Amino acid sequence: MTEITKSKGKDKSFLGLKRSGSAMQQIVALVALVVLYAFFSIFGTNFLTEGTALSILSSSYYIGFLAIGTTFVIITGGIDLSSGTVMVGAALVGGVAYNVWHLPVAVALLIVVLTGLAFGVANGILIGVLGLPPFIATLGMQFISLGLCSVIAKVQTQTWPSLGTPDGAFKEAIYKWGNVPMGAVWLMLFFLFAWFLLNRTKLGRYTYAMGSNEEATELSGINVARWKVGVYVLNGLFCGLAGVIYAATFSSITPQTGNGQEMYAIAAAVIGGVSLAGGVGSLWGTLIGVFVISILKNGLLAMGLPVQWQQCLIGVVVILAVLLDVIRTRRQRRG
Repeated sequence: MTEITKSKGKDKSFLGLKRSGSAMQQIVALVALVVLYAFFSIFGTNFLTEGTALSILSSSYYIGFLAIGTTFVIITGGIDLSSGTVMVGAALVGGVAYNVWHLPVAVALLIVVLTGLAFGVANGILIGVLGLPPFIATLGMQFISLGLCSVIAKVQTQTWPSLGTPDGAFKEAIYKWGNVPMGAVWLMLFFLFAWFLLNRTKLGRYTYAMGSNEEATELSGINVARWKVGVYVLNGLFCGLAGVIYAATFSSITPQTGNGQEMYAIAAAVIGGVSLAGGVGSLWGTLIGVFVISILKNGLLAMGLPVQWQQCLIGVVVILAVLLDVIRTRRQRRG
């Protein structure tokens, strides 16, 4: 099994694209990205502008961070239904630290990250140590994070400092500095960090191994529980980082929100070729999926269609991506 897991870490082509059935799905996603951009450029109103390009980038920041963590989880064969509420809940708790506890904004942002980590640890213990099914554990954590963070905030909207104020300078450093989309810079830096973990470390090799055959991985002497906890803790870290980006993006954080954001992260991963069956996927594919969703959102708005159509079409795209994955898996089994 050690040789198998090592080969999984090395089984990749250009820029970490895995030489597997999902590679074709990632190519399809990339083609769809180009086609969608061309389509909306032709038929959308003022789509091919610098403002729209910046809007596409900005709407991908926090979903991108969520999707990176979600990719690790899905490759293990798991799922996280709590990442959206954890992200918003962490930003809410950080807002309490700033507004109510009167802590410096830097400390409040650190609390955002630590809150995400704490929920990641909780998910990891429930799933890796106690053996709960990921769907049930993270669904329960979705309600816990939704309620607990609202209780801490006393069900009151929390505001973060605005641009132009001394404390609001963090928004320039995190979200946008002049005309530089800093969110994209941070997303790429942490994306490369995650790519290194997935493709160059034991964590990445064991992530693929657990998703491919968890029983065989455990029989080979690998402590599956420990590494699975590590994956969910890493996912919690990215939820916390997404919370920081969320706080930099929105001035007001409302309790009892965030539910549904995790579906965009899952959709991005699936569109990019990450198999819901586990063991297959690439962070590059996930990144493509993030921008497919972002272009869909902005393109449909440019065509004057309401938000409900965004959700509908994204759902259709996700179903098609899962269908491709199911067809690929069936062909592999027959072969």
